[in-house]
Amino acid sequence: MSSPKPLPFDPIEEARRQWTAHGWAQTADSMAAVTSVMRAQQIILARVDEVLRPFELTFARYELLMLLLFSRAGSLPMSKVGNRLQVHPTSVTSAVDRLAAQGFVRRIPHPTDRRATLAEITAAGRDVAAAATDRLNESVFANPDLSPDQITSLVDILREFRGRAGDF
Repeated sequence: MSSPKPLPFDPIEEARRQWTAHGWAQTADSMAAVTSVMRAQQIILARVDEVLRPFELTFARYELLMLLLFSRAGSLPMSKVGNRLQVHPTSVTSAVDRLAAQGFVRRIPHPTDRRATLAEITAAGRDVAAAATDRLNESVFANPDLSPDQITSLVDILREFRGRAGDF
């Protein structure tokens, strides 16, 4: 699938101009900021998806693998996975189902809580997580098209925003 041809103008800047012209000048800058973040997320996700596609992973499933990989025991209760990834339990179940079908995770009974089930990363899951991380580091994370100072500023701004939004 090819990317759309770049526009000869910045559509968000044009939207800001139109926002102002139509009487919403007091929110035009904020609209441009929100829209810019959303468009940047689309661009970044497209880059990540391109790298993860050969591994048959989505970013959500990759995050789940990495969460399990980084856990002390290589397993976590399904409810804890949802809390840590900040997603609905249905999304966790779906992601674990897909990863289990691929042989990257398995469900196991919780050793002390009969009501709980653990998601546990397999050796194949560890291998694919490591290989996918190597490719993401090479292709996406090593060059996000921002300077080191811009990266630091962006992370700081977004951390502050996320904190005020109750993300942590």
